[in-house]
Amino acid sequence: MATRATRAICRRLPRQTRTRRCFALPITRRPLFPGFYKTVVIKDPEVIRAIKDLAESRQPYVAAVLLKDEEADTDRIQSLDEIHQVGVFSQITNVYHTSPTGPGDDAPSLTAILYPHRRVRISGLVNDSDSPSTTAAATTAAPVSTTESDAVTKPATAPDAAVAADADKPETASEPTGSPQSYLRSKYNVSVVHAETLHDEPYKKGNQLVRAITAEIVNVFKDIASLNPLFREQISAFSVSQASTTIFDDPSKLADFAAAVSGGSDSEELQGVLESLVIEERLQKALYVLKKELVNAQLQSKISKEVESKIQKRQREYYLMEQLKGIKKELGMESDGKDKLLEKFKERIQYATLPATVATVIEEEMQKLGHLDPASSEFNVTRNYLDWLTCLPWGKYSQEVLDVEHAQQCLDEDHYGLKDVKERILEFIAVGKLKGTVEGKIMCLSGPPVVGKTSIGKSIARALGREFYRFSVGGLSDVAEIKGHRRTYVGAMPGKLVQALKKVQTENPLVLIDEIDKLGRGLQGDPASALLELLDPEQNSSFLDHYLDVPLDLSKVLFVCTANVLDTIPGPLLDRMEVIQLSGYVADEKVAIAEKYLAPQARIASDTKCSMQQQLDRAIEDLIRYYCRESGVRNLKKHIEKIYRKAAFKVVSAGANAEPLQITPANLKDYVGNPPFSGERLFEHPPAGVVMGLAWTAMGGSSLYIESVLEAPLTTESKPALTKTGQLGDVMKESSMLPVNGSRAEGAGQCASDRPETVPKSTHTESPPPPAPPDGPSAGITMATSLISLAANTPIPPHIAMTGELTLSGKVLKIGGLKEKTIAAKRSGITTILFPAANTADWAELPDFVKDGIEGRPVEWYSEVFDACFGEAVARGEFAKNAWPIVSAATATAVLADMPGTAAGSPPASIGGA
Repeated sequence: MATRATRAICRRLPRQTRTRRCFALPITRRPLFPGFYKTVVIKDPEVIRAIKDLAESRQPYVAAVLLKDEEADTDRIQSLDEIHQVGVFSQITNVYHTSPTGPGDDAPSLTAILYPHRRVRISGLVNDSDSPSTTAAATTAAPVSTTESDAVTKPATAPDAAVAADADKPETASEPTGSPQSYLRSKYNVSVVHAETLHDEPYKKGNQLVRAITAEIVNVFKDIASLNPLFREQISAFSVSQASTTIFDDPSKLADFAAAVSGGSDSEELQGVLESLVIEERLQKALYVLKKELVNAQLQSKISKEVESKIQKRQREYYLMEQLKGIKKELGMESDGKDKLLEKFKERIQYATLPATVATVIEEEMQKLGHLDPASSEFNVTRNYLDWLTCLPWGKYSQEVLDVEHAQQCLDEDHYGLKDVKERILEFIAVGKLKGTVEGKIMCLSGPPVVGKTSIGKSIARALGREFYRFSVGGLSDVAEIKGHRRTYVGAMPGKLVQALKKVQTENPLVLIDEIDKLGRGLQGDPASALLELLDPEQNSSFLDHYLDVPLDLSKVLFVCTANVLDTIPGPLLDRMEVIQLSGYVADEKVAIAEKYLAPQARIASDTKCSMQQQLDRAIEDLIRYYCRESGVRNLKKHIEKIYRKAAFKVVSAGANAEPLQITPANLKDYVGNPPFSGERLFEHPPAGVVMGLAWTAMGGSSLYIESVLEAPLTTESKPALTKTGQLGDVMKESSMLPVNGSRAEGAGQCASDRPETVPKSTHTESPPPPAPPDGPSAGITMATSLISLAANTPIPPHIAMTGELTLSGKVLKIGGLKEKTIAAKRSGITTILFPAANTADWAELPDFVKDGIEGRPVEWYSEVFDACFGEAVARGEFAKNAWPIVSAATATAVLADMPGTAAGSPPASIGGA
């Protein structure tokens, strides 16, 4: 009898009725049996929400029924014809969410553990009007799948004692008003059925047929347990659960257990056991499915013995071969060094995890080598081939360290600044920690020279605990360097990747491919095309080297590439890489790098006294300002090493009378010579027609001046002309005509109507050479401002620099490289930058130390540029106040004749934009 506590729980659970409304959950492949746990996976969102609702309302009960079609794809029942009429009333004991299982499976799912309590018969579906029906409007959803591995055949006691107590209560003839699950159809698009509880037919405990079949089932269990250890454990667990009674007292439980643990029977046979309410019939069907399981176990045992016999035969052959070798050695019959060579190859691969194809090739080549004459040329080719095959690290991996704090420490120790780059690398490692590995990504570090691209690759390898290998492909024009040579050629060798694996002796190193933007192309093929297979995570798992001629798994290798520019990298190759941009260093960063890294290294290399370090720190800022203005720190490193070499020479020359050296800004030129840069800017106060522009180059950001001048006086007979000089790329030469026409329109609108001569008629534009040609549209507003400044004879403020392309209508277009250009402006002492409004987001992402001391003003139309450059002059009435006068042609000819080197009647002038 149930205790008081059990009765109290029962009052909180739904009452047992003969026919009741119940939430239905269809399952596939095999039915559930009372008393044995089962795991199901639910993917329909509506069903998932309904199950959560049931759990919250303390009604976690479902009617689990088997679908007739094993390939059915539904969590809801459309018709009674889809399911078997007999199922089980089950309690949901536990649920937990599971993640998607594959590329095509992107919907969340719910895993539920069911404990079946009793058999039920489904008499009909409940439709929206709560009337029994044979059909229900339900949408087909994802399957509820159950597999043999999901079944937990340990027969545990019922999760809730109230359910067992509730089953013993007398049932009413109809469902009570307000069923606990009656609201489901109105709230969720799920299946609700009319379920009728089924009871076993009564039988006599002394029935001889029942006892005989029960005894036979026990004997079959013993036979299966002797063949299958898994069954032995399940039978032991079942015996423990039935310790209080004998199996003959509850044969129905034994029949259900036999059906639950049988994995070789089809769903129809198992459903037959579930539908049998007569004990004798259920036992016979359970014995049948158990006999089939015994046949499967015997077949498995036979196969296992055959495999074991083959292994013993090989072991016997190996033992005899070892004895034969020993006998030959004792008799002095051991052959030449060929056997030792084969023995060396076998020792190399003894503990290696070889792929099947590689093991087959090695075995065939070793047999071939054993029959070749050592004096033949084929012997040397085969020996070298085996040497490469056996020295590779098959199945050897270095232990990865996916620790974000450790990676942060390694990056900070090796590099100063580069905050955004470090954050991107730490994010990459954090994702790898969640996945368990960082494979499948190819990173490309792009930036000016000497900003730390190669050393960042070393730091990543040290942070991950991987081996590091670097090779450069700059100027590489032979595909064989990547894919290897054919073995038929004399002196053939594998490609660089195979050589890398041989050196590092691990299959998951970090390989740095340096200077990938400088790949060559010659008669030996296109190396960039060969890298497409190497740097594709979907293809490099079976990379085929021409020399090895066996698939090589490179999917565990982490590739890091470096480049100065991305324009020269082929599009398909660039598409396979994740680009991380590295910008140049500002002066403050250079000072910190010199003090923390470069100066201590140079001091140790020259063995100079430590006291000199403090003296050098005073001169580093001047060294950067007047000697080393490039984006990187290579030139700065050379100058610091030069200072320490000269200091070492002075110390040695002075001998015992050497005094402590003091390097100050005043005596800095005694160590590194005269400074190549005398000031921050070329023009401290630029004249009319001179405007500072900003450009992005492969060397980083650069500031350059656009200069415009009149070549001849303005006359009534002058014709508009434009002359372009300087190192302008093709794109800038074409785009220079846009600001000319735009400046004419802007100048005509801004100048007085009685001064049309302020619009330039004959001009000349020149651009002095920056460190690299700034080819690309980004100097449109600079050229237009230079022309307007020349036409109005009004200079712009000296603290303004600008970048942006201009359309004929005055629209300022977006540009690239804003960070590099801002760094260049800061090096030149600029305090105000005009940039396109479309780059506002790029400006917001710049670090604070880059924007410190600089005002960024986004402009969308050229009128805003005009206001920033000439607004104060217009307000003071000085704009175009001293515009160029128009003279007669005769006066202009006389003036030109008086000028040296100019002939009368020479053509008008040209415009120069620097």
